[in-house]
Amino acid sequence: MSRRRQLDVAVVGGGVVGSTCALALSALGLEVALVEGVEPPRWQARQPDLRVYAFAADNVALLEASGVWRDIRAARAQAYRRMRVWDAAGGGELMFDADALGRTELGWIVEHGLLVDRLWAALPGAGVQLHCPARVEGFEQDGDGARLRLDDGAHLDARLVVAADGAESTLRTLVGLGVDRHDYAQRGLVAYVSTAHAHEDTAWQRFLPGGPLAFLPCADGTSSIVWTLPEDEAARVLALDDAAFNADLTRAFDARLGDVRVLSKRAAFPLRRQLARDYVTGRVLLLGDAAHVVHPLAGQGVNLGLRDVAALRDTVAAARQSRVDWTASHRLARWARARKSENAMAAHTFDGINRLFSNDGLGATVLRGPLLGIAGRLPPLANALWRRAAGSR
Repeated sequence: MSRRRQLDVAVVGGGVVGSTCALALSALGLEVALVEGVEPPRWQARQPDLRVYAFAADNVALLEASGVWRDIRAARAQAYRRMRVWDAAGGGELMFDADALGRTELGWIVEHGLLVDRLWAALPGAGVQLHCPARVEGFEQDGDGARLRLDDGAHLDARLVVAADGAESTLRTLVGLGVDRHDYAQRGLVAYVSTAHAHEDTAWQRFLPGGPLAFLPCADGTSSIVWTLPEDEAARVLALDDAAFNADLTRAFDARLGDVRVLSKRAAFPLRRQLARDYVTGRVLLLGDAAHVVHPLAGQGVNLGLRDVAALRDTVAAARQSRVDWTASHRLARWARARKSENAMAAHTFDGINRLFSNDGLGATVLRGPLLGIAGRLPPLANALWRRAAGSR
């Protein structure tokens, strides 16, 4: 493979994980290019994005290091200081509280559109070369690096290529990395709602036989809901008029915050577990949704993807500090083993929780509430559960 001027890293996919990866690696002094097929629309405060993320503290730190968190927080981000979880079948309640955990907040709720907007605004100043609109249509690699052929006629040579182009990753297919899929036969219904009572800076989650219902607090006093439903039930609920939907949602949430009123359009997306069998082949590695898709019940999808980025950044930084080859196969393999193990454990844990709580069998129903209650009455256990969810060690 003949060589042109070689980049250090080419990142394919300009979403949250891909653009954060480009910024993080560029901050180490690497020459980085980012390839994205569609330029994201500019964020507009008057048009909230239905997609929201619950960021854990470690990923806020990553965004701070990437130079974007201050602008995101100033624009619109909502801290949540408590999380309350209970089961429709009764029993106890599990509550996480920032004060009890010695934190100012448990995490932050941020809109997808705002996050991508601020990440992209930071790319030019960070020296990231942007190729957009452009898609990968060809690929080859050898022991020295990889070459991408783009549909705009450009060719990019890089020592390392990062596939962050989502669950249907084109690059993952081109390099022949397979995935294992499990369809949950559920959909996640999302919308913005107002509630009669204040959200109390609290993330709320009620487990129902069809799946969990989450209310995430937003900066303007509204809440973003994620309601997991069996596919047929999701279609029924989407078809309801607003008055009927409000009544169903208020009832499903046990009127915990009083009457609920929908404020936005509603949308639903299919839920599945998808895990790549390998994260690295040669000079190409997968991260984010290209490597793993998990059930949204714990809000960990984007957090896992950003932890992939943080681990890669730390691996590269340590190698450069030691003046050794940061692209060495054993080093990339070590990163891949660690991330694959953690992500698989998280995916199967969420799968088990979903099976236990989205189940109206007698045994599961009898166990669920007491299990939450026991955890809620044992602060060390609750703290350990939160540290695991928040990515703390």
